Amino acid sequence: MYRQIRKVTKTKGAFTSDQALLKHVYLFVRDLSKKWTMSIHDWGLTMSQLYIKFGERLQADREFFLGG
Repeated sequence: MYRQIRKVTKTKGAFTSDQALLKHVYLFVRDLSKKWTMSIHDWGLTMSQLYIKFGERLQADREFFLGG
């Protein structure tokens, strides 16, 4: 993903502000995530470990992240 972001920002040239750059990257990642069809390797294990570390911060979204 880094390479794709770099490619998009490199061709743009100069940005008028840091906010403009962040907006450009945000919109690119948003569009890229719509096309993402490949599952993430060991995502359930990763989310379980994050849940142990961060507990209640992830509790509301746990079912979403674990595919429940």
